[in-house]
Amino acid sequence: MRPTSVPTLFCLILFCSNHHPTVSADTTNAEKPTPLILEKNDGERREWRVVEGYVGPPMEHFNIKVDPQNGGSSHLVFITEDLEAGGKIDMHRHPGADEILFLQNGTARVTLADSSKEVHGGATVFIPANTWISMTNIGSESIHFVAVFSAPGFEEYMRAESVREGERNTPLSKAEDEEIMRKCAHAVIYK
Repeated sequence: MRPTSVPTLFCLILFCSNHHPTVSADTTNAEKPTPLILEKNDGERREWRVVEGYVGPPMEHFNIKVDPQNGGSSHLVFITEDLEAGGKIDMHRHPGADEILFLQNGTARVTLADSSKEVHGGATVFIPANTWISMTNIGSESIHFVAVFSAPGFEEYMRAESVREGERNTPLSKAEDEEIMRKCAHAVIYK
């Protein structure tokens, strides 16, 4: 799907392009929001760390575009991420934030509360706070999606479970993962 098909709301936050190098957004002013215009690869690019013993598709990278550290937003978090073919986002819920997922391409099985549905590129999924959600890429291509949260919190978990792109990426021990989950229970709870 071409970036120009992203809804207007997302276009106001993010202008997509494939032709510019990665740069980090200004993180020096968390008190006063800073207007941002970010290209597709701009933002805080990070790579997931795996938990020791993980078996499955390779973990992908994600990009924190707007949050309290990137742009100084105290009310909004905007993230882009890829999900490899066969990849899964495990069942979880966000106690303190609504979330919107927008799939830019691909085919996924989304389970939301007590229902499950196959969705395709262009699909929007609204997840009210405290609603259980999981997603599996059931297609043959990597899914590119955006996530918007109504309140900060989940990005703290994402940072704790990842490294900046290019940094040494070592597996998390099960004890480290459990400690991160305990500290971030205000933002995310996994089944």
